[in-house]
Amino acid sequence: MTLERHRPFIEDLYRELHAHPELSNREHRTAARMAELLRELGLEVHEGVGESTGVVGILRRGEGPTVLLRADMDGLPVTEVEQVPYRSTATDEWEGQVSGVMHACGHDTHMASLQGALRVLADQDDWSGTIVAVFQPAEELINGARGMQEGLRALLPGGIDIALGQHVMPGAAGEVRLSGGPVMAASDHLIVTVHGRGGHGSQPEKTIDPIVLAASMVVRLQTIVAREVAPSDRAVVTVGTFHAGTKQNIIPGSARFEINVRTFEEPVRRRVLASIERIVRGECQVAGAPAATIEHGDAAPLTINDEDASARLAAAFDEAFGAAYAPAEPLLGSEDFSDLPATWGAPYVYWFYGGFDPALVAQARERGTFDVDVPSNHSPNFIPVMQPTLDTATTAMVTAARAFLA
Repeated sequence: MTLERHRPFIEDLYRELHAHPELSNREHRTAARMAELLRELGLEVHEGVGESTGVVGILRRGEGPTVLLRADMDGLPVTEVEQVPYRSTATDEWEGQVSGVMHACGHDTHMASLQGALRVLADQDDWSGTIVAVFQPAEELINGARGMQEGLRALLPGGIDIALGQHVMPGAAGEVRLSGGPVMAASDHLIVTVHGRGGHGSQPEKTIDPIVLAASMVVRLQTIVAREVAPSDRAVVTVGTFHAGTKQNIIPGSARFEINVRTFEEPVRRRVLASIERIVRGECQVAGAPAATIEHGDAAPLTINDEDASARLAAAFDEAFGAAYAPAEPLLGSEDFSDLPATWGAPYVYWFYGGFDPALVAQARERGTFDVDVPSNHSPNFIPVMQPTLDTATTAMVTAARAFLA
């Protein structure tokens, strides 16, 4: 492998991408940079694939399988803490407010390692087939992959043989985790608008206060997992936004909050969604308020790795990483990666790699403080250590591609 030769490029690209994140469907600078680097490598490049900023690079080398490799490009409306000299100082408007922008989910490591892997693979002359490198927008909105489907179908009417993707997680840098079957949960997004009757804060008896009503719903919703889902079934109900009011002495006419639901089983999903509707409807009736409005936003599918392909890749990872490779536990996080292979009904494999100081992770696990000491994705502290994170991610992508190329 020629990883050593390309390591400075990968590290410099990571710093650049980390310092210049862009929000979902606004990845214009990032997409242009990805396309520029693909052209420098001699790939066939297609920009604006799909409904936004998708980029596809195709490397053809004789007969053989067609292997799709994916990296997502979007950052998050998170203000980064000052930890590294290449930290992001970018800002952008998000839902009516100016926010910091950060690669708080590690998509910068995904892009840098895929660009590095393409260079390693291009250096090697002992494989044949076609590599399709996809740089996908709007993963955080769970609609970027779906938006690329039509464009990908037009570019590759014959389909692909396998799709491969990876994600950095709060584990030890150098670790790789993979399993067949379900590996990430389905996700549902609901927007609830509560309708009250506004008025003066000094005369609450003349109003129906939507803030009190919505707050009651939020608290009650937390009982669904605790009291309506069996302990053996995994589910999460999170209220992530709450908006109401303009002034402290005005009772507003409405309140709005958004719910995120994660589940692994369709019966559990249906039960949770039905419980949400029952609680919202019931609280409105108790308060004498008009019926609330429930809208359904974007939903993410289950991520279910192909068993046969996962077994093949597990053997390759075992050889490449030794004791650093282990089976993955299913995660309640969600992804839209599977929408890419769904374009053609192709199999796929999705795996994880750690991104944090191994000594820190080992100590946190020993003390039972892992959830406190190791930053989670979407945290302003989610800043992976550069190495061996990037070497591991690049090696994993090269190993995975070669496991399926001729």
